[in-house]
Amino acid sequence: MLSLSQYHQMFTDHIEKYTVSAVPENLYAPVNYILSLEGKRIRPILTLISADIFSGSLKKALNAALAGEVFHNFSLVHDDIMDSADLRRGNTTVHKKWDNSTAILSGDVMLILAYQIFENYEPNIFVPMATLFSKTAIKVCEGQQLDIDFEKKQEISFDEYLLMITYKTAELIGVAMKMGAIIANATTADQEKIYEFGKNLGIAFQLQDDYLDCFGNENDFGKKIGGDIIGKKKTFLYIKTLELLSGNEKSNFISLYNSPYDNSKDKITLVKDMYNKCNIENDLAVEIQKYTDSAFQILESLKLPKEKNEFLKNIGNLLVQRKI
Repeated sequence: MLSLSQYHQMFTDHIEKYTVSAVPENLYAPVNYILSLEGKRIRPILTLISADIFSGSLKKALNAALAGEVFHNFSLVHDDIMDSADLRRGNTTVHKKWDNSTAILSGDVMLILAYQIFENYEPNIFVPMATLFSKTAIKVCEGQQLDIDFEKKQEISFDEYLLMITYKTAELIGVAMKMGAIIANATTADQEKIYEFGKNLGIAFQLQDDYLDCFGNENDFGKKIGGDIIGKKKTFLYIKTLELLSGNEKSNFISLYNSPYDNSKDKITLVKDMYNKCNIENDLAVEIQKYTDSAFQILESLKLPKEKNEFLKNIGNLLVQRKI
């Protein structure tokens, strides 16, 4: 196994060689721009790690990692439009730097480019990868639609929220790991186990993201703090707070969270005050640990060598305890 920084550098070197030079320039310039904004690179790194875990070729896994990263960035470009977001990774979002129409088209072409990258593989790899990717792409879109639908609802259940974040976020993390296993010709059973491991970590990852959006440091997080509150996103923090409130206090909180507010800073402060009053951070920590533990239980069933098992546990803990 390599170090985390070595996997990161390996993928960075690969993606820096991937520049789309074609016309019209305004279609492809946003593609190169968003891919140049180096983020955490979590998904492609997980693909490389998974391939290495099952003794596969890291060189062969690089294009699968690249396809996953291009796809992920396609979803971010469209997501930022829908959320009217100003920042992505601490930089101007594509639709703000260009315009909505250009961002939509550039996002569309990124989805197609991701599939084209798979064409580098032989049929026995290409077919399962393309099939997996198609199913994943549909689920990500379904998750995004659920997220949009929830903005118009005052109350949703935890199960509804869980389905949304599983489709929108956790699915792609699980698939990133499964792609590495496919490249390494792991058994079907092991492919499914590493997928479930990644998916459970992905749920914990999104729960931590909910926390960071509200309580994180803007310079570290790369996005404006309180965006979920202003966007009326139904996060775990919101859902759990409603469970703990009753009567007028609950009605007032619903009204505050789901109504336009003249001063966004005031709204964020008032909502965070209620979260603190309900001690939501503790409940969130418990839920994060629950899905992290589920991931680690699945990991044990893989019966990997001790050093590989410990490596994946360390990666899992890094993902769910991050501050960015």
